[in-house]
Amino acid sequence: MSQEQRIQELEQENAQLREQVNRQQKQLQQIDELEAVIHQLEERIQELEERLAKNSHNSSKPPSSDGFKRRKYSQRKPSSRPTGGQPGHEGQTLRRSETPDAILIHRPKICQECQADLQKSAGEISETRQVMDIPPPATLIVTEHRVVRVHCPQCGKQSTGVFPEEVKAEVQYGPELRSLAVYLYHYHHISLERTCEALEDLVGVHISEGTVQVWVEEAARRAEPIVEQIVERIKASPHMGGDETGIRIAGKLHWMHVASTKWVTHLAWHQKRGRAAMDAMGIWTEYSGKAMHDRLMSYEKYPCVHRLCKAHLIRDLTYLEEVKKLAWAGSMRELLVEMHHAAKEWLAKGVLQIPEDERKGWITHYFALILLGYQQIPPLLETSTPHKGKKKQHPAKLLLDVLSVRAEQVIGFVDDTAEDFTNNQREQDLRMVKVKEKVSGGFRSEAGATAFCALRSVVSTFRKQSHRAFAIIRSLFHRDPIPFALSLD
Repeated sequence: MSQEQRIQELEQENAQLREQVNRQQKQLQQIDELEAVIHQLEERIQELEERLAKNSHNSSKPPSSDGFKRRKYSQRKPSSRPTGGQPGHEGQTLRRSETPDAILIHRPKICQECQADLQKSAGEISETRQVMDIPPPATLIVTEHRVVRVHCPQCGKQSTGVFPEEVKAEVQYGPELRSLAVYLYHYHHISLERTCEALEDLVGVHISEGTVQVWVEEAARRAEPIVEQIVERIKASPHMGGDETGIRIAGKLHWMHVASTKWVTHLAWHQKRGRAAMDAMGIWTEYSGKAMHDRLMSYEKYPCVHRLCKAHLIRDLTYLEEVKKLAWAGSMRELLVEMHHAAKEWLAKGVLQIPEDERKGWITHYFALILLGYQQIPPLLETSTPHKGKKKQHPAKLLLDVLSVRAEQVIGFVDDTAEDFTNNQREQDLRMVKVKEKVSGGFRSEAGATAFCALRSVVSTFRKQSHRAFAIIRSLFHRDPIPFALSLD
């Protein structure tokens, strides 16, 4: 073989080897690309599994998002006592009235033995029974007001009587009917159409939806002075809380904000969720007591003493224990509940601060679990695609940062046993907002939302102080305000 042939043969072999190397490189590149896709899919699967694992039991998702799955039991531990009334409980039963409104006499007309006439014979009461019922459907009562003109016999001038302040039109509906309409529509969240239908069935009058809406706005205007007093009471209270929820007004997303104590409630709507809305409420900017809320950072901008809702933290800890399999989270959840029970036991004894020796033990245990949690933070699945902004952190790390950096906001109740443990009071104050939204789909106008806030603030406040809702609304139309408690906490 000549040298030229040998060179040609080697060049062919070299070309074949290069082609083989290129094929292998492409295969390796395809493998890398497939591994990257698999890695992304694993990330996505993990994210979706974690999302599916969240429910109202272990996150802040509402119970309505749980679907038809069987719900897990609440965090409350079952009592050893049987359900129902406990031994010694007096119970409630229908009691006789000492002053019946009507008395019906049932006496025999003839003798049951010999059939003799007994109608003129004297008798005695042998037994009594009472039936409690309501009167038949009401009928409209028309009261005509007449103004009289009188000539003075001394000077000859005429003097004319004056109509009552509430009698302004030639023909109008009275305060009782207006109170009933607002009570049905606002307090029981019956739709406008069905409110008018109920009034026609019960009273026999046909009233338009627009008229009912005008009455609601009238009641809201009369409630405004009481709302102002409510705001002042909340500002002066040593403990209060705040929360917010999304609502629809004229088809657009707005936010309903609540600030309340266990005695008074204030509702207000705003286009924004954060600080602009809270400034507009006029409460947070001037409040200096202790405020309970969730971890929305807008609350942190105000100079009051902040307290975090432990119900949110307990749900997050439950998620880490059940889904992420972190045992320390379960221990922390149980510790917070035990600390709460201890605080309530001392409060029942009239002690407003857990004694120092016991307090040190609780706090030491608390921070020991935080240290254990930091030591056991599992590594995150490394991502192949770069993320914008801050580097993603494990949810355990984020929660531990809250428990440690904001520890005073979490366990401050050891120094003030009168503090609320959760923000459930505010969520209960907002519950009727969601009921209203479910019934009507939202508010048709800003005026309707404003009227709802004023009336709901007043009704909720007086209901907390054991007044009846209808009596509250009725007092607005009769201009007979009901005084509410002077207690601030």
